[in-house]
Amino acid sequence: MTPKRPRIPPGFRIRRRRAGPRIRASGDHPTGRHRPHRAPRTPHQAGAPPLGHTPPRGRTSRRGRALATAAALLLAVAAPATAPHIPAAPRPIHAPALRGSAAAGRAACTPPRPHDVAMSEGMPTAPGYSRSTGTVRALTLMIDFPDVPGEGSARERFAEFFPQTARWFARGSYGRLDYRATAPLDHWLRMPRTFRSYGLRRGSGFEPGYRALVRDIAAAADHKVDFRRYDLINVLLTPNAGPPAARTVLSVTFSGNTDAPRADGVPLANVSFVYSRQDDGSGSLTRTGFRVLPHENGHSFGLPDLYTGRGGDRVGHWDVMSEDWGVGNDLMAWHKWKLGWLTPAQVVCAARAGTSTHTLSPLGRRGGGAKLLFVPVSTSGGYTVEARTNEGNDDGVCKPGVLVSWVDVGLGSGDGPITVIDASPKSRGCTREPNVHPGLSDATFTPGESLRDAAHGIRIGVTTRDGHGAYRVEVTRRPPLNR
Repeated sequence: MTPKRPRIPPGFRIRRRRAGPRIRASGDHPTGRHRPHRAPRTPHQAGAPPLGHTPPRGRTSRRGRALATAAALLLAVAAPATAPHIPAAPRPIHAPALRGSAAAGRAACTPPRPHDVAMSEGMPTAPGYSRSTGTVRALTLMIDFPDVPGEGSARERFAEFFPQTARWFARGSYGRLDYRATAPLDHWLRMPRTFRSYGLRRGSGFEPGYRALVRDIAAAADHKVDFRRYDLINVLLTPNAGPPAARTVLSVTFSGNTDAPRADGVPLANVSFVYSRQDDGSGSLTRTGFRVLPHENGHSFGLPDLYTGRGGDRVGHWDVMSEDWGVGNDLMAWHKWKLGWLTPAQVVCAARAGTSTHTLSPLGRRGGGAKLLFVPVSTSGGYTVEARTNEGNDDGVCKPGVLVSWVDVGLGSGDGPITVIDASPKSRGCTREPNVHPGLSDATFTPGESLRDAAHGIRIGVTTRDGHGAYRVEVTRRPPLNR
């Protein structure tokens, strides 16, 4: 049974040197249009049992219920971030106990994944997923159905995602992931059954519809495709199959599925299905619509969904595994470490007692320097600290600074394993682009601001930003109040 996780105690607070002017959020956009709150897409299908995790009943489309009332939209957009939960871990980390032990400190900064949590944020990623470094070959098939013939050409459908997806992974991984998408069939691959006959709806599990679809795809493509050559599979359905993404997002990934159908002697274990188009109505489709595929492929690499039943209220647009539309976004430093995109030298562990100072290079910048600072609090989580600026895939950042988040490896996909700490919880954000949770767009800490967790004796403060854009962060660990 999962222990109850109390909220951060009253001693937790944010300190700042002075309050600056607030920029209007997207709700005050000059166009006067409010972007609706978007409920999460159907979670990926992964973990135990191997056939996949079926999402809870009652989760609706990203916009379905939000379009019902304008008042609900306003509340959803203006709501501040949810306070993170401090796990009631059986073995809390007490900094004085780690004094003088570098090995113990490093171990504290690599919390192991619990075996009873599907797709945990713990280390290392469970086996069965696609590798995320080196050359990854993505088989991409465009399919249609007798009752839903292909809309446009299959080549045009492929071009909606490539080469943008490959470039996104190249930038985000600093060149450590060579993503190669191949479409050996340049025409629509017609399925033998109607789309309706598969019974594919939001929240559908692998059985029976998707299993039947995977089998039919393998049989239809087998004469021209050697499935042994690929690490993962992208299935791009004709956009007119199913409802528009603005109404219901059907895109889904079945990952780590060892019980999947086999083709050419290998299990088709990591397969992403992409429906419709990620059009948020802002005119950004050609610029951002492709990012649904990096999100789905993230599941094939073992990354969990960061949204919850409320949508992206915990992380906003700071990670593509939270929301993948609208404002440009990258992956968080913790995920880049899990994927092997950060070297050990780029990860700093602040587990010892006392005060330490660290310099963080912008996460989106290719090159050396520390990218992730982790402050362990318990055996199942702690604070991540990273610098986020307008570089790399972070072109939508409107308030450069230091992002502080809470990571809990005991929470699974869709349960909020990561929560961004909002440095400006009473503001409505700084982005003017249509956004789901604009209040988190200015969540970063700037020089003179700090986070203080008195209950655990931790203070994280941003001191300066140098001429090269790097931030200096000071971490102080004292004996916790509850020791």
